[in-house]
Amino acid sequence: MFKSLWVRFLLLLFAVSLIALSAAFLLRELMVRDFREYLEGEMEDRVYWVTASLESTYEKFSGWERQSIVEDAVWALMMGFDVKLYDTNGMLIIDTKSAIETLSPLVKKRVMAISESRTGRGSGKYVPYILFLGGKEIGQLKVKFLRPKKESLFIERSNRLLLISLVALGGIAILLSIVFSRRLTNPIEGITEAAVAIGDGDLGRRVGTAGHDEIGRLAGAFNRMAQSLQIQESLRKKLTSNVAHELRTPISAIRGELEGMIDGFIPADKEHLQSLYAEIGRLRNVLDAIEELSQAEASTLTLRRHEFELCAFLRNIVERFTKVFRDKGVVVKLECGVGLVVSADPDKLSQVVINLLSNALKAAKAGGNVRVKAWKNDSETVMEFLDDGTGIRPEDLPYIFERFYRGSEGGLGLGLTIVRELVEAHGGRVTAASEYGKGSAFTVILPQ
Repeated sequence: MFKSLWVRFLLLLFAVSLIALSAAFLLRELMVRDFREYLEGEMEDRVYWVTASLESTYEKFSGWERQSIVEDAVWALMMGFDVKLYDTNGMLIIDTKSAIETLSPLVKKRVMAISESRTGRGSGKYVPYILFLGGKEIGQLKVKFLRPKKESLFIERSNRLLLISLVALGGIAILLSIVFSRRLTNPIEGITEAAVAIGDGDLGRRVGTAGHDEIGRLAGAFNRMAQSLQIQESLRKKLTSNVAHELRTPISAIRGELEGMIDGFIPADKEHLQSLYAEIGRLRNVLDAIEELSQAEASTLTLRRHEFELCAFLRNIVERFTKVFRDKGVVVKLECGVGLVVSADPDKLSQVVINLLSNALKAAKAGGNVRVKAWKNDSETVMEFLDDGTGIRPEDLPYIFERFYRGSEGGLGLGLTIVRELVEAHGGRVTAASEYGKGSAFTVILPQ
């Protein structure tokens, strides 16, 4: 059970909620403690007010004048104290109860109404305070603190509010924990199920990509991966079909001619042997193309880079193709600045240039033009191959660099894949743009 990611998220959110609620309890205890310390400080100040008043009364009357100390005892009660006043011999002079009894009924009623706002639930003990006058002891005041009812009311209400808050917020926290843990884990479960389905062969399986958070980006990346796998699987099936088709034709021709020679219907002369040789050459071209792709994919580990002058390099290749272009009635031109130096593997880069020139030659029409341009752009070297030939169909353009993709114009579908692999092995990139019926432009960008 605890291996489930949802349960782990839920427990984590529960733990966070519990810590938050525990912090509320701790905060409440600290607030109540500080509140009580504040009240006790206030009460201590008031006790000193009473003792100062009693000492002043004693000084004024040179002794304990009853009426004055009655007033002080009543005043002490109204400030929250139950007091007992003793002389230096320990004899009780007056206490709160006897002081109240001396009041008139109306005053007594009012004082009792005020005193009822306080309870006797204090420390339960009388605290002694020695009274002095001129450094001489004149008596002792014993005080019992009476807690105000508003203090108890404040604490009761705070407890009630805290309890309601804990129930409400705790319930909301639990509900949100369940909801958010589900929202966090459901997309992951969906991705897991989709991954299992793709592993079982269902390459069309996708997951929802709602949101732009990390999980949303993960779902998007997963869908792109699944799309790529689906395309690769489709291309693999096309490869099987294309290779079978490319191999079947020469093999059938070879077998037919050999059977004819065995049966004596076809003479084993030079002409027919040359025909067999040509068909074997077609077989070899297919196998060479597949081997060439494997070498291109591994070219990152076999690059032999060094710096060379790009214009001379391109001019040498273009001049080798000039006659072929001229025979088809196509003009090929090179536009390149002097002193352009590039760091690359000349063998691999020549393979890129030759493949792109061969594609341009196939696409070009009699009377057309092919241009090869090269220049430096900031920290990059750019080569562009332009033709005004047949162009590429819009439905084929996004896939022309995919391995084994054979577009509307035929072919085995490996030439441009090899170009891309070799360019990327140099740390560069290759792009294509085309308008069907008007021509194409291939751009190779290499880092300096």
